Amino acid sequence: MKKDIFIDNNVAKNFSNPMDEEYKKLIRWLFNFNPQNLSENAYLAVSKKLLGEYQRTASHAFSATGIPVIIDKLTREGRLINITNAVIKEFQREYFSKKLVKNLRSNKEDHDHIPVVLLTDRRYALSLDDDFIYDLAHFPGFKVKVEKRPEKLPYDK
Repeated sequence: MKKDIFIDNNVAKNFSNPMDEEYKKLIRWLFNFNPQNLSENAYLAVSKKLLGEYQRTASHAFSATGIPVIIDKLTREGRLINITNAVIKEFQREYFSKKLVKNLRSNKEDHDHIPVVLLTDRRYALSLDDDFIYDLAHFPGFKVKVEKRPEKLPYDK
């Protein structure tokens, strides 16, 4: 099982200048790479849409810990789990009934992020968006661990 995680843009946009020790620890975990033991490495779950969000909010960030740098490193090391638009749409066709969509609290733009989290091995997510967190935590048929703070998520275990 891959040590995967979904990191919402509202969390990742703060990686450029992290003051918080827990975020520094999360960033170190993402950067750490052991080619001899791939199962111990961090993997980041993304989609084309999420990558675009990352790029837009960090386009002027030139920090060594910014999300564009992390994405580049993980891509080169094969540690980016990219959920395609076709897979997202298929998941939504299967699981997003009209009733479910009507009851989702998150904004429509975040609905494409739900399958990205639910299709990962561990279903771990970091987000600051209360409505998105609610939708993930209450999505029928799936158990998700979603938190606002990295130290509340056993991402490195």
